[in-house]
Amino acid sequence: MTSKTLRDARSLAQAGLVPPERLPALETVAARYAVAITPAMATLIDGADDDDPIARQFIPASEELVVSPGEDGDPIGDNIHSPVDGIVHRYPDRVLLKPTHTCAVYCRFCFRREMVGPEGLANLTPAQLDAAFAYIAGRPEIWEVIVTGGDPFVLSPRRLAELMDRLEAIDHVKIVRFHTRVPAVDPDAVTEALVAALKRSTKAVYVALHANHARELTPAARAACARIIDAGVPMLSQTVLLRGVNDDPTTLAALMRAFVETRIRPYYLHHGDHAPGTAHLRTTLAEGQAIMKALRGTLSGLAQPTYVLDIPGGHGKVPVGPDYLTETGVEDPNGVVRVYPPRA
Repeated sequence: MTSKTLRDARSLAQAGLVPPERLPALETVAARYAVAITPAMATLIDGADDDDPIARQFIPASEELVVSPGEDGDPIGDNIHSPVDGIVHRYPDRVLLKPTHTCAVYCRFCFRREMVGPEGLANLTPAQLDAAFAYIAGRPEIWEVIVTGGDPFVLSPRRLAELMDRLEAIDHVKIVRFHTRVPAVDPDAVTEALVAALKRSTKAVYVALHANHARELTPAARAACARIIDAGVPMLSQTVLLRGVNDDPTTLAALMRAFVETRIRPYYLHHGDHAPGTAHLRTTLAEGQAIMKALRGTLSGLAQPTYVLDIPGGHGKVPVGPDYLTETGVEDPNGVVRVYPPRA
C-alpha cells in the first residue's frame, strides 16, 4: 500500500497500478492534465483489471488527448458568470465560492480540469478573497453560498474556520454548502478540527459528497461521514454518470443504497459534461434515462437521485429524467401504460 499521494505516471507504475509499457503514453497525458491518487483510492484499484471502475476515474488514459466536437475548456460557463475572481453567480439566490483550485484527487472527467491542478488557477489571494466576500455581502438576494473549487476540504481547519467566520458575518446568507470528495478519498483528513470549523450558530451547513461507485464508501469513508453527520451537519451526494464506472442499474443502485446506509441523501446524478478529452467516459442522455427508469420501482425513494444536465455554455441545470406520461395515461414502473385520469 502506498503511503503518499501518487502524482505522476511513474509513481503509478511503481505502485503496480499501470504496466510499465504504458508509461510513455500516460506521461504525455499527465503533462496535460493533473494527476493525484490518494492512498485510500490507490488501495481500491485493481491494477490487473483494465476495466476497474476506480482506476477509470483517476488513472490517466490516452483517450484524454482526443478532443471531440463540442468539448470545451469551460463546458458549463463558469467564466461568463464570474463577476469577480473566485465567484460564479449563475442563479439569483446562490453563488459558488472557489477559494482553492487544488484537489485531493484529480478526476479524469473533471469539468474544471483546465482550471485545477498545478498548472491551473492559483488559490485566491487575500485581496481576491476580500473582493469575493464583498460581492456576497453586497447582494442581499444571495441566500446560499456553495464552497467548491477545487476541493475546499484540502484547506486547513483554520482556513475553513476563517471562511465560515466571514460568512457568519453576512446576515442574508442562510445556507452554506461544501462540495467535496475528501471524506471518501482521504477520510483521515476529516478530523474533529475540520468538522468543528464548519459549524456556526446562524447558518445551516450542508456537505455534498462526490462519489461514483459503492467501493469508494469504505468503512473509513463511512466513519469520516459519520463524524460530519453526528456533529449535526447533513450530507448530500453528487455522482457523475460515467461509462464503465456506474452506467448500469445494478451498480448505480448499489451506490445509492450505500449513500443512504451512510445517512447521505442522494441528490444529483450529473450527466457527463463536455470537458476536453472526456468523451470515452460519457454516456448518452438516452442511456442515462434508461438507467433511471430501471431504478424506479426497484429502488427506495430515499435512494433516487435527480438526473440532471448542466446545459453547455452556462445556461443552467435541468432535470432530464425519463418521462412517464403518454397520450393515453401514465407508464408504471413495470413499463405498462395505465389510463389516467381513471375512468368511472
